[in-house]
Amino acid sequence: MAVQLLDREKKTGKIDFTQLLSGVSAGDYVFQTTPYRQQIEEAARLLNQADAVLIGAGAGLSTAAGLSYGGKRFTDNFGEFIEKYGSAYMTDMYSAGFYPFPSEEARWGYWSKHAWLNRVEPKGLPLYRTVYELVKEKPHFVLTTNVDHQFWKAGFVDEDIFATQGDYGEIQCSRGCHDRVYDGTALFYRMNLERKDCLVPTELVPRCPVCGGRMAMHLRCDPYFVEDERWNEAAARYEAFLKGHRRERVLLLELGVGFNTPAIIRFPFEQMMRENKDWTLVRLNLDEAAVPESFGKRAIGIGADIARGIEDIQVKGRCVKDEG
Repeated sequence: MAVQLLDREKKTGKIDFTQLLSGVSAGDYVFQTTPYRQQIEEAARLLNQADAVLIGAGAGLSTAAGLSYGGKRFTDNFGEFIEKYGSAYMTDMYSAGFYPFPSEEARWGYWSKHAWLNRVEPKGLPLYRTVYELVKEKPHFVLTTNVDHQFWKAGFVDEDIFATQGDYGEIQCSRGCHDRVYDGTALFYRMNLERKDCLVPTELVPRCPVCGGRMAMHLRCDPYFVEDERWNEAAARYEAFLKGHRRERVLLLELGVGFNTPAIIRFPFEQMMRENKDWTLVRLNLDEAAVPESFGKRAIGIGADIARGIEDIQVKGRCVKDEG
């Protein structure tokens, strides 16, 4: 049994996701009504049977891990920015980044705080560590749009990660005048210590070492995003992983991927499912766990808290191994 997405839209007022699928046949999106415990058992079984695991991770995973961008975490840490620039503009950490800051000192005052809070200061969070424990015994690879560096901190090695959208710990020329990015963690540490009235000292404002222009966070937010040598090497490793395991049973473990940038993970994962009949999909998403009904039992859409879902799959997975 499954509930058609159209019926859910009528009840909740949320958009019909199928309208967003340009050129992708997913008109059979459904929210599964299988009991949660049964879904967890089946997900654990698919993980146990898989020869390799491809993790696709979006913002929902980091939110579930504790790196939320809004609410109390935002107001507790950015109170001075809200007071200075106004609550109408400073609504959450994501939106605040688009504020038209009046100077470079002001812009880096905000972004250094943002990077410190979400990238530099946090240790490896428990949820990310649990994800690592879940897959570490099998060949695995991580494709993520998250820029908080948590996969590295959780124990995944660099060779098994492709962070497509950049990293909060890196900076680049704002106009991408050359294909190189720079480690900004030490700079953010100093900025965080010396920031006053939401501003960093002028001498800490970075300048491009090639053109002398402005520097920016290494985030894919405009056409000037730098895909440096390391980025391209990670992209090549991702392609090699797909080719190397294409004839095996691969589990696509999708965590917190919604419809913000679906063309990077969500839609490609669905296309891989259509092209590889032995591959399976486990999609964990609190609000957007719909899966194509045509995938049948090969796909499981778990609409629950991601942290709870991962922990329950881990516990049930141990039981599956013991029973085997």
